[in-house]
Amino acid sequence: MTVDDIKTIGVVGAGTMGSGIAQVAAAAGFGVILRDISDAALDRGFKIIERSLGKLTKKGKLTEEGAKEILGRITKTLELKDMAGADLVIEAAFEKMEVKKELFGELDKVCRSGVVLASNTSSLSITEIAAATSRPDKVVGMHFFNPVPVLPLVEIVQGLTTSDEAVELAYQLALKLGKSPIKTKDQPGFIVNRILVPYMNEAAFAYMEGVGTAEEIDQAMKWGANMPIGPLALLDLVGIDVALDVLEVLYREFGDPKFRPAPILRQMVRAGYLGRKTGKGFFDYTEKV
Repeated sequence: MTVDDIKTIGVVGAGTMGSGIAQVAAAAGFGVILRDISDAALDRGFKIIERSLGKLTKKGKLTEEGAKEILGRITKTLELKDMAGADLVIEAAFEKMEVKKELFGELDKVCRSGVVLASNTSSLSITEIAAATSRPDKVVGMHFFNPVPVLPLVEIVQGLTTSDEAVELAYQLALKLGKSPIKTKDQPGFIVNRILVPYMNEAAFAYMEGVGTAEEIDQAMKWGANMPIGPLALLDLVGIDVALDVLEVLYREFGDPKFRPAPILRQMVRAGYLGRKTGKGFFDYTEKV
């Protein structure tokens, strides 16, 4: 299969990442099958896409007719078996290995034998996910970044068993989606999160130890290091629970204490302070939610 053979892309998971991937794929002219486990989840995902497209039309970057065409290319479903109609599938479910392995095992049974299965995982082992299928050579990582319609990078992750052909197909697809792909090997955190998440974690340690307020820590990094956004605000944007999951993976896989999560992150997750998506994290977003 070549990238020109891909007409329909399956997206499993209609959350923040899945809806963004679905939008980008539909905007690039692909048919999209968007699947989640409930009507409520699908409706939330669809509304995220509608709001995103609405912002583009207000800015004059997209016509209302164009927005309708993009939405019209997306088909919602609760049935995983509908992925049988996809030419490539991108999984964007919860960042839990058990969930992903179960999904890939089911997708392996449903999808045609030549179809490549991609995971949007931000840190988990592509090799382990692939082992849950009978097509480990056709399982690849396609790690998009939030917000998907805005950020250009896609990490194309090659597991131990992933074929060069599957990697190249995913790479070419990312280009057709208007993205800037980079190939990387299957190591915990890949490139970006291996470097970025410890930076955010150290900021959480600094906050916990009273080195500065959240505002002062973020302002220091913006003024002193020319960062476009402070590390604590970035944690709130990424999701404190997501960042904690990545840190747990890095700490477990490398066995290196430099990846030890700041205890404040666990406390905040337990309190339900996950960042922007819950209205409260290191900063308060209740008026913006």
